[in-house]
Parts: sequence; structure tokens; C-alpha cells
Amino acid sequence: MQIGIAMFCTDYAISPTDLASALEERGFESQWFPEHSHIPLSRESAWPKGGELPKRYYDVMDPFVVMGAAAAVTTTLKVGAGICLVPQRDAIQTAKQVATIDQISNGRFLFGIGTGWNADEMANHGVAFKTRHKVMREKIEAMRSIWTESKPEYHGEFVDFDPMMTWPKPVQKALPVLVGGEFPYGARRALAYGDAWMPHAQRPAYSLLEKIPEFREMEKEAGRSVPITAFGAEHDPDIWGAYEDAGVERLVLSIDSDPADVVLPQLDAWAKRL
Repeated sequence: MQIGIAMFCTDYAISPTDLASALEERGFESQWFPEHSHIPLSRESAWPKGGELPKRYYDVMDPFVVMGAAAAVTTTLKVGAGICLVPQRDAIQTAKQVATIDQISNGRFLFGIGTGWNADEMANHGVAFKTRHKVMREKIEAMRSIWTESKPEYHGEFVDFDPMMTWPKPVQKALPVLVGGEFPYGARRALAYGDAWMPHAQRPAYSLLEKIPEFREMEKEAGRSVPITAFGAEHDPDIWGAYEDAGVERLVLSIDSDPADVVLPQLDAWAKRL
């Protein structure tokens, strides 16, 4: 089982490049980059965890820019979108950004995707909240066409383009798409068109470990299985073994947007248990 770290990159936290170097030096597998383009002041969408939305959500840097920077200063560390809000992004431009990151990193990119929870934010991008799941699937199908075909085209309800020429292509011939979302709906989407399922480890109504047996039954019904990346896992290393025993491929530990003097000792303590 692999261990990765996720942090909202901000101008008051340890720099994304310093964090990337520190993670690679300490043996962590991956660095994950959340995304929000902005947070509308209307605030009609409640934060799923409840309470006041943390400041880092509207301070976060552009994930593709910082992923490129992190990839440039490392050689083995994987860089992951965690998560990319695909419904509110242009499919053609995002496909190029993904392929570019995969080229810069020499095939170290992990494409974590999700439909998002902030209807206000999505509306500003011209996407109806109720259609976000269909929009995401079409955009991923269109992007896969762009990544793998010399003259891709796609014709759907929300994405429509005629044959085109666009490069670069990803280094990875089957670039992994990790589909975020909770049980059972996110799990169903992952089995339908994803290469992995990336749910939160803890939700208000349940923990992921409780749902994995049901997910295994869903895999049997779907006739395929996908690996699991547990996002936002517990910080206590003594708990990690339960995830490994359950067959989880990767844990991602979310850390606050703190400066280096706070983050690095925390990484040192975890690194002793890797």
C-alpha cells in the first residue's frame, strides 16, 4: 500500500516545490493537489463537512500550474489531481493540460476527478448542478479520445467536436482516471468508466472500511474490479494496516496549509512508519 499527501497550495503554506522535494526525500509515493477556481460569496452550497468553509478553499493555487512545478523538481514522486473539477472545465483544454503534465513528469501523473459539491461555483462556469455527473462522463470520454487517437472526434450531449489535431499525447498509454465520489453512487461511476475509485476515508454517515465489502459485491455485479485510493485517511499509522488488509491500494493524508516548520516534522514522524 502506498501513502500520499494532499495539501491546498496557498501563498502562506510551504511551497508546492519544497513540499514535493520533502515528500520524495522521505519516501512518500505521491502529492495531491485540490482544486477550486473560486468560491462565490452567495454560499448557497453548504460545505459537505459542515460548518464554516476553511479559508484555504478560496486561497488555493491553480492545480495544473503547481503540479507542473512539483513534477519538475522530482524524479519519482507521482503528482495527482485530487480532485480536478471536470464538469466546470473545458474538455479540450484540460486534455492538453493533463497530457502536458504527464509529459513533464515522464508518466507520473494520476488524474483524480470529481463532480464537486459547490453548485454556486459550477453555475459560474455555465454548468447545471443536476447534469454534472453526465457532463463529467462525457468530458472524460472525450479526453480519452484526445489522448489516444491521432484525429480524435466526439459527439455527445454536452461535448461535441469534429476531427482535430492536438498534441502532446500522455506518456502513459492508459492514463489512470481515479473517479471520486461516495458510496454507492461514486463507486458505481468508478466501476462504469474509471480506472480506480477514490472516495473519502471518512464521511459523516459511515467510514470507507465499513463499505468495502459492499463495494466488492458491486465489483462482482459489474464484472470488473478497480483499485481503491482512500482520500483523507486517518493520520494515525496504527490504523493504516486495516486499509491494507482490506485491499486498499493507496492512502492519501490531507494536511493543513501550514508553513514548512509545521509540515516537515509531521512528515518526518510519518516517514518513520512508511
